[in-house]
Amino acid sequence: MRKIFLFLLLLPTLAYAGDATKPSVSGLPIPRFVSLKADNVHWRVGPGRDYPIEWTYVKRGLPVEIVAEYDVWRKVRDFEGTEGWVHQQRLSGRRMAMVTGDLLKLYRRPQNDAPLLAKIETGVVVRLLSCEAQWCRIEADGMRGFVQRDGIWGVYPNEAVGE
Repeated sequence: MRKIFLFLLLLPTLAYAGDATKPSVSGLPIPRFVSLKADNVHWRVGPGRDYPIEWTYVKRGLPVEIVAEYDVWRKVRDFEGTEGWVHQQRLSGRRMAMVTGDLLKLYRRPQNDAPLLAKIETGVVVRLLSCEAQWCRIEADGMRGFVQRDGIWGVYPNEAVGE
């Protein structure tokens, strides 16, 4: 009797936890990076409006990683590893990234000896335009240039991103 009871307690969790071996609800790959579409996005403890709000993010464009899907809900992870459920309408496919390195150097070309355009502080959210090999082309405060891939969060190590 106890084993059946425990199984029934786990059943709701299994229903929306996501399974990487199955196709996603959206047909898009999991995991994948997206960004927050609005300045006020509620992260819930489960996939539905009946679940309590655990966090409210107030940064439009913040990159997040979708790690599971259930109906119109997406389980997302932020740069610190915090996870929560967000309605798909609050997410955008626009690729953004967050600077994680100290004073990330923005270069005119994808070379360390190229002219330096700016230094970008940790935590700044930038638009991700493209990535190849170890360099990503970004836009920050109206300036476009290249940064080292390992200085940003919002792109996978070997992922090719195109404009």
